[in-house]
Amino acid sequence: MDKVVPTLIIAAILVLIFAMMAIGWHTRRRRQSHLVGLSPVPSEFGAVLLIEDLLYVATTAAEEPLERIAVHGLGFRARAVLTVTESGIRLELAGAAPGFLPSSALVGVGRATWTIDRVLRNDGLVFVRWTQTDASGTVVTLDSNFRSTDPDALVAAVERIVPASAPSPEGAAA
Repeated sequence: MDKVVPTLIIAAILVLIFAMMAIGWHTRRRRQSHLVGLSPVPSEFGAVLLIEDLLYVATTAAEEPLERIAVHGLGFRARAVLTVTESGIRLELAGAAPGFLPSSALVGVGRATWTIDRVLRNDGLVFVRWTQTDASGTVVTLDSNFRSTDPDALVAAVERIVPASAPSPEGAAA
């Protein structure tokens, strides 16, 4: 009997912690409900420049590497197949429908050492900076972060399709 009360108190504290985490995640998703996510994959997207099986780490607000995007399947780390084509990037996250980032939405690409829950030495992450127009008509800039087996090849392939008029990113999550 002397162990029941402390056990119940600890169990109640754990339930409270998990409830607060769930409420926080739900609030984040509601706050980001204006975002529209990736575009549908077009039937034709031109020549393939690179295909890589890699780790999708996170999508964050640009220049805010601690502000995780939690909507439209972008909230969790996953294995992914990323295909860079002449007209954009096809992203297929494990357990989710494929999405597309048209080259017109790309702002830049670069190397980073950290983002929301991942720190790597020697610029081990690749970020792709892209924009979207949200449900209210506001342009939002996001960074999607990947762990690549050949980051130099990924950066080079994405650089080929970033529009020349796109401003150069200053180094997200550096």
